[in-house]
Amino acid sequence: MKIIAVGKNYEEHALEFDGTSGKPENPMIFMKPDSAIMKNGKHFYLPDFMGRIDYEAEIVVRINKLGKSIPARFAYRYYDAITVGIDFTARDMQRGFIASGAPWDLSKGFDGSATLGEFVPVEGRDMNNIDFSLTINDEVVQKANTSQMLFKIDEIIAYISRFCTLKTGDLIFTGTPAGSGPAAIGTHLKGYIGEEKVLDFQIR
Repeated sequence: MKIIAVGKNYEEHALEFDGTSGKPENPMIFMKPDSAIMKNGKHFYLPDFMGRIDYEAEIVVRINKLGKSIPARFAYRYYDAITVGIDFTARDMQRGFIASGAPWDLSKGFDGSATLGEFVPVEGRDMNNIDFSLTINDEVVQKANTSQMLFKIDEIIAYISRFCTLKTGDLIFTGTPAGSGPAAIGTHLKGYIGEEKVLDFQIR
């Protein structure tokens, strides 16, 4: 099982991250190990040796069949469920790695850095018009619609599958909108697809 993620897939987040704007030629892809997965309801324990850790709420897509070099027009056949997940990022480490020209995998792939909510079926949903949000202590901190993605879900699947075979159970984190920020001990995070709560956990 692979965890594949997309960086800077919402223009407003790209602007707040490094000031870039517009749709690039290709999606920015990175990966997380399976040890990064944290299931819904489990506490996230903030690492005390990695500096600032940011939350990034994202729509996560679950792959349901084997696929290679999938045309975008057929990509909808290869996933069956979505949820809200958190791509936790060690921001200080990431910026340091970027400044030095080094890979920044460790800032994204540490244990517990891929929080997953409960999956809901995609059947009957318009995947290019899905509202999702994240609250912290019941205050909305991130809110977006998949129509705002620079690269839509089917485009992402087509692009990734050119390079690596997608397998049943693989997960794709599709990028975070504006509003990501530092995680704090003692906070309660909830993720929603529309009005349906799919993610609920606390930071310790």
